Amino acid sequence: MDTRRIGSLEVSTVGLGCNNFGWHIEESASQRVVDTALDAGITHFDTAESYGEGASEAFLGRALGDRRDDVVIATKFGHRPADGPTGQARPGTVRTSAEASLRRLGTDRIDLYYLHRPDPDTPIADTLGAMARLVEEGKVREIACSGFSSSQLREAEAVAQDVRFVAVQNEFSLLHREPTQDGVLDTCDVLGLAFVPYFPLKSGLLTGKYRAGDADAADGRLTATEGKFKGMGDGLLTDDNLETVERLIAFAEERGRTILELAFSWLLAHDPVASVIAGATKPEQVRANVGAAGWRLSQDELDAVDEILAQPA
Repeated sequence: MDTRRIGSLEVSTVGLGCNNFGWHIEESASQRVVDTALDAGITHFDTAESYGEGASEAFLGRALGDRRDDVVIATKFGHRPADGPTGQARPGTVRTSAEASLRRLGTDRIDLYYLHRPDPDTPIADTLGAMARLVEEGKVREIACSGFSSSQLREAEAVAQDVRFVAVQNEFSLLHREPTQDGVLDTCDVLGLAFVPYFPLKSGLLTGKYRAGDADAADGRLTATEGKFKGMGDGLLTDDNLETVERLIAFAEERGRTILELAFSWLLAHDPVASVIAGATKPEQVRANVGAAGWRLSQDELDAVDEILAQPA
């Protein structure tokens, strides 16, 4: 497993997103996923106080057990929809959230602590000051943000004192390329920030499971007709997306590769990207994700992918 840096932290280039823990899989299944990830060389585990309403952090902490020092734990605060959209990044909330996450994780420090979403009612300088105090106390090692625009990243950098954001986590994939278009990746280059993509497989659409003309036959969350995933595929299994996926599958197969390999390796070909976090509910998904990150795309291949993505559906 290759590694890259997020600030002072060294992380595996494939990370495990723990958003399924407590929501979509129970603790025993979460344990198997974590065990498989560790065996496969994953050292970057990403969770949040809101995932599974706190269960994700608790499951992860117990699953790691005495292996905690072998990994980087990233968690987030400031995005609990039930609490409303604003006021979640106030200094007092930063501290109480961190203390609660530490208890659930069963650890004495958070390696990478994210502000999960911008808070329009709290000056970013106030939030940074509270996060900096956690770093000074040794409860947090590095701080980061999620869902920030280029201008918000620059504002945070401008007001930071001794402690600054070292990374941003935004959605990024072959089917969601906004970071290459809205200036966020360029800003990461300028400011020296790591970029951590989430939803790299676009909820499974980039696994090759869903095919044009036969997408409804696939067994997955995007085709669910009942339960918590009902309707999830309505905005994703579009003709445009499926046609683009078919072109990407053809490109990969011509080179003896899979679209899964293309999805991970294309992201890692972008310089600011440090680690691609993908969720998993089964051990085999973890192993597949880890195995998908080894393709070193040439510039000609990257240009060819850009041409495919620019084609009208």
